[in-house]
Amino acid sequence: MFIQTEATPNPQTMKFLPGVVVLARGSADYPDSSGPVDSPLARRLFAIDGVGAVFLGEDFITITKRDAEWHHLKPEVLGAIMQHFTSGEPMLDGARTTEDALEDVAEGDRETVAHIVELIDTRVRPAVAQDGGDIVFRGFKSGIVYLQMRGSCSGCPSSVMTLKNGIENMLRHFVPEVQEVRQI
Repeated sequence: MFIQTEATPNPQTMKFLPGVVVLARGSADYPDSSGPVDSPLARRLFAIDGVGAVFLGEDFITITKRDAEWHHLKPEVLGAIMQHFTSGEPMLDGARTTEDALEDVAEGDRETVAHIVELIDTRVRPAVAQDGGDIVFRGFKSGIVYLQMRGSCSGCPSSVMTLKNGIENMLRHFVPEVQEVRQI
């Protein structure tokens, strides 16, 4: 197995591409090891000193480091990923779903929300995934779209610019009801 690595716009994260499907549907975000970690791979990665967050996408794994240098951390992460894929363990424990539930949507906003979600899924998510992250729609109320950044995008210095100059402008262009985009 050959695992490629890519730098991301966030200097604290690195994208690892194992060349196989990581998650067939959705994504799994583990912003730290203190919460529930239902992925054997994520648990293995958190056992490495310096791994701060793990994000699993369709065909990539994004690692966020803390108090470590990539030249020390990268070989251990590569070894852990290789060990997981050769072990035959599942990516997730049990029958967990990786789909995200939408927040409550007002009856009059359903069509607008459907259009927003479609634009995010078709135009924004693929671009954000190229940088090792994900973006999740969390709500729409009074003209404000609430989004959650995950993976390398969470805490990235350029994520505010991405939200305001990219996503907000695009959504306002295609969906006149959108007045603002906020990160939660």
